[in-house]
Amino acid sequence: MANTKPGERKLQILQTLAEMLEHPKGEKVTTAALAAKLEVSEAALYRHFASKAQMFEGLIEFIESTVFGLINQINEQQENGLSQAQAIAGMLLNFAERNPGMTRVLIGDALVNEDERLQSRMNQFIERVEMALRQSLRLAATQGQASEAEAVTRAGMITSLVVGRWHRFAKSRFKQSPTDNVPAQLAILLG
Repeated sequence: MANTKPGERKLQILQTLAEMLEHPKGEKVTTAALAAKLEVSEAALYRHFASKAQMFEGLIEFIESTVFGLINQINEQQENGLSQAQAIAGMLLNFAERNPGMTRVLIGDALVNEDERLQSRMNQFIERVEMALRQSLRLAATQGQASEAEAVTRAGMITSLVVGRWHRFAKSRFKQSPTDNVPAQLAILLG
């Protein structure tokens, strides 16, 4: 890490933290373990982040910017409300599959015993995802493809499916793919 620029070091710390979250052994990820993995002192970590909570906030910011950036792309590319909802759900599951360590942040598993504002932030993230699904389903209702009255209920059910799939993926130690049989399940929820 000696020859890296400050911005690169921050990114390297966050990438290593995410990698460590991919290999849960029931123990808490500590700054000492993170520093050892990076072969630096804990003081070196604290030159880039004021606290471990700030490190997790960095991961959460990555999740938020990536996911909501992709949702915006989906909404711009898909005019059909049902297609938007299906694409958003699929993207959320694919994101988890590609980023197993981040999945533990998404479900709050990695945030246990950390600052409670981190879990609150992830709860708000889930609410925003559900709101995006609701908007797509309301669009589908204006297009005559769905019921306006059911938009809120269906958005909640799809959100629950996604969050449940994230949990199964993490609890299976990333062996149970979150995308298995999803098209058929979404077809039922959107049908």
